[in-house]
Amino acid sequence: MDLLHWCLLWLLLPLISRTQKLPTRDEELFQMQIRDKAFFHDSSVIPDGAEVSSYLFRHTPRRYFFMVEEDNTPLSVTVTPCDAPLEWKLSLQELPEEASADGSGDPEPLDQQRQQMTDVEGTELFSYKGNDVEYFLSSSSPAGLYQVELLSTEKDTHFKVYATTTPESDQPYPDLPYDPRVDVTSVGRTTVTLAWKPSPTASLLKQPIEYCVVINKEHNFKSLCAVETKMNSDDAFMVAPKPGLDFNPFDFAHFGFPTDNLGKDRSFLANPSPKVGRHVSWRPKVDIQKICIGNKNIFTVSDLKPDTQYYFDVFMVNTNSNMSTAYVGAFARTKKEAKQKTVVLKDGRVTDVFVKRKGTKFLRLAPASSHQKVTLFIHSCLDTVQVQVRRDGKLLLSQNVEGIRQFQLRGKPRAKYLIRLKGNKKGASTLKILATTRPSKQEFPSLPQDTRIKAFDNLRTCSSVTVAWLGTQERRKFCIYRKEVDGNYRVDQRRRDQNQCLGPDTREKSEKVLCKYFHGQNLKKAVTTETIRDLQPGKSYLLDVYVVGHGGHSVKYQSKVVKTRKVC
Repeated sequence: MDLLHWCLLWLLLPLISRTQKLPTRDEELFQMQIRDKAFFHDSSVIPDGAEVSSYLFRHTPRRYFFMVEEDNTPLSVTVTPCDAPLEWKLSLQELPEEASADGSGDPEPLDQQRQQMTDVEGTELFSYKGNDVEYFLSSSSPAGLYQVELLSTEKDTHFKVYATTTPESDQPYPDLPYDPRVDVTSVGRTTVTLAWKPSPTASLLKQPIEYCVVINKEHNFKSLCAVETKMNSDDAFMVAPKPGLDFNPFDFAHFGFPTDNLGKDRSFLANPSPKVGRHVSWRPKVDIQKICIGNKNIFTVSDLKPDTQYYFDVFMVNTNSNMSTAYVGAFARTKKEAKQKTVVLKDGRVTDVFVKRKGTKFLRLAPASSHQKVTLFIHSCLDTVQVQVRRDGKLLLSQNVEGIRQFQLRGKPRAKYLIRLKGNKKGASTLKILATTRPSKQEFPSLPQDTRIKAFDNLRTCSSVTVAWLGTQERRKFCIYRKEVDGNYRVDQRRRDQNQCLGPDTREKSEKVLCKYFHGQNLKKAVTTETIRDLQPGKSYLLDVYVVGHGGHSVKYQSKVVKTRKVC
């Protein structure tokens, strides 16, 4: 038996003697039994260089012991509170000479040992109160029995304690860089990018290091122990330490102590803490996330909520010892969602609307005569657009609109309409919208089902082309324009020219051919033709036909590219 266990045995004998008085002839055998139990099961002994995890009950102090066998020995003691502040102190216990003997000779009576224990006073070396990871460090400590006493006055809590007499260079805790802060390098609506300086431990001491990032909405954490305790917390149970790291110091029944009430007042459910590794641990109940990312020192956190404050912590973990060190955490608030600008529609006025690719636009209408029906004209100039209309929150319609569509909305006193436009995947969309309670002659011009322009190849010459298009039963004004284009008429140019909302006012005066009024009662015969003259031989021309409504709004037919003959 080593010196430390002799000292612990000396401290424990008076306690045991209070509850059981053995005959003198059995005293030596009883002491041998205690020595065996203390040697193999005493969790109050801190092994040199090992981190001990344990559980501390409120207002119940706990003591740990370790021995420094030679003077001028380096000493380091670290205590890590997990989920509550701790009061702890380190003291050097002065032992009587009998405690350091080899156990030979007649043992002293138990009453005398008890009196010696009362007379022994330790020298306090260090004390601390709080929830920081705090340590005591001495490059030259005297030999003796050292005691760490811990107390929690707030609640039952987890903690870790570590003691070693090895040089500082052999410490298993990773070292922080000279600047231990976590920096927030960029903030978006759902993402935050973090960066920190790497630990010198990996490069200088060749220790395997892994970084773990912790995200939560409450506060920063000062230790990975606090994070894991929080992640394993449950409102119905208290969580015990990791099995195997702290164990019952004695078999109480073996020494005659009653066991009926043990654990009834301090019962808890064992639940081992998660191991650190390349994984993501998520417990929605406590809303905390831990992500271990290897040895990278930059990381982007994603899937965050807009306009929400988050706290970020980074921990270095020695993957050999599973011991960790915390950087100085940071916090950031994600950006707000971009506010949707709501366009106000005026009764009887055409409004131009631009919707980005896969974008969304909102329009608001509050007609003065809200008891009347509202006529809604929507002209999707390029591609199909999804349209939703709600009245006072109630969905009235949801349709895809291509070209010109007309909708009748039922009126209601003091009704307010919200129109939602959603673009498609192809590209940006342009629309013209008219909402009115007096449709009369303000509506958009009607179009035939077929809006193509047909060119007659057999009527094509070196200086002219003849084209035709369909009309409607209503008398409308039609204007035709021409523009010379080169032979490499690109797709993007063709798409831009197909925009039906680009009216004659966007064309050069020199491009105008003519305007005329036309209609037909029989839709099958409502066809008009026009010959376009003064063209150049072998040239390509872009032709456009516009139909103009009573309110001045025009709609363009599908563009047509024609080419004159080169030789006639």
